[in-house]
Amino acid sequence: MAPTSLLLLPLLLLLCLFRRFPPSKVAQLLQSTLIDKVKIYDTNPEILEAFSNTGIDLIVAVENSHVSNISSDVAAADEWFATRVAPFIPATSIVAIAVGNEYLTTDTDHLAINALIQAMQNLHGVLLARGLDRKIKVTTPHSMAVLASSFPPSASTFALELIPTMTSIVGFIADTGAPFMINAYPYFAYRDNPGKIYLEYALLGNTTGVRDPKGFVYNNMLDAQIDAVRSAINALGFGNRTIEITVSESGWPSKGEAGDAAATPENAKKYNTRLIERGQSDKGTPMRPKDKVEVFVFALFNENKKGGVASERNFGILNGDGSKVYEIDLSCKFCSGNGIGVGFGEKVANAARGPSVWCVAKPHSDEKVLQAVLDFCCGPGGVDCREIYGSGDCFEPNKLHAHSSYAMNVYYQMHGRNYWNCDFKGTGLVTFSDPSKLIKYQIFVFSIFN
Repeated sequence: MAPTSLLLLPLLLLLCLFRRFPPSKVAQLLQSTLIDKVKIYDTNPEILEAFSNTGIDLIVAVENSHVSNISSDVAAADEWFATRVAPFIPATSIVAIAVGNEYLTTDTDHLAINALIQAMQNLHGVLLARGLDRKIKVTTPHSMAVLASSFPPSASTFALELIPTMTSIVGFIADTGAPFMINAYPYFAYRDNPGKIYLEYALLGNTTGVRDPKGFVYNNMLDAQIDAVRSAINALGFGNRTIEITVSESGWPSKGEAGDAAATPENAKKYNTRLIERGQSDKGTPMRPKDKVEVFVFALFNENKKGGVASERNFGILNGDGSKVYEIDLSCKFCSGNGIGVGFGEKVANAARGPSVWCVAKPHSDEKVLQAVLDFCCGPGGVDCREIYGSGDCFEPNKLHAHSSYAMNVYYQMHGRNYWNCDFKGTGLVTFSDPSKLIKYQIFVFSIFN
């Protein structure tokens, strides 16, 4: 996140924050919300332990200062993984490792650019050797500054000096099935050019639309930023490869410096509320309407001891003590256990009722576990799975994840939509979106610890 790098925060700030609001309570809080994936900025063992057996997926990170060492050889990467990550899996569901944060555009005079791709390759080699490469993906988050320009989206390319490195990174992403991560903040674009950008356009409002020369019409800036990244990837020659784009950070500050009229609680609430609504909608971006895009909302907590300008300290939905900065609905009425009373909705142990609740398999679930779940659901005394056999209407797509989702949901509906009937060894997920429709733009994932 520009202009101040998130991972340059001293560890002391993390420890001070958690004395007031420890990771175990944060994990408990998030279990009472719709959030099912969390991104952190290191491998803090207290955090990793807190999220064990919660059903919440984690993305962990290699700090920028460690990239060079991990790039030196596979042994160094293996040592990092063995000490930082391996002790916590599989109890903690770690689904990705983010190598650095905005590494290519952060203090480039002191960073070896080529070290980034080598570190990514070394870590992937470690995962491959351990049989974890399908469960845990290796990627790296970029700032929008990796682009030469972001408008018009259809003409966007990566910065000329970064093209060789970006070609290697995108090739690696395409070959390994990892997401391409970008930190996208319409707030910064508006703050720096208020005379040229409509506030509602930056706030994801349904404006009259901004036209791209190739005919695409954009009603909000985030979609335009995502498509600009897509165009830059295509310009490298990867247009025929399957590459998922993940917005690894996006948010809006509730407070800024004097004269920053855009950084208000009202605008922050509006942006994040619309971001959540956008995630629940069945819409893609103008350039790729069928694409799925995960968006990590930055951030859960304000950071009152962080350096830099005031806006850098005020992206949180919560204050450090857990009180709300502004009202926003992240409640989950159908989650298990007990909430901790900070206003996101208490968990209940009752059945999830109503026709618009389904149970599906979590993305990136272990295929051996999914196969066991499928065998259980469709086995003796189970549910009718004829629809996912070769002649059934739901055979296509002929994928284990799709077939498992079908079987899980039939079992879940049959047994009364109780949350515990959508556990399936941690691979099941209750959703309010009809799984028969392709969800193109996902959310409810949070960047919370920095």
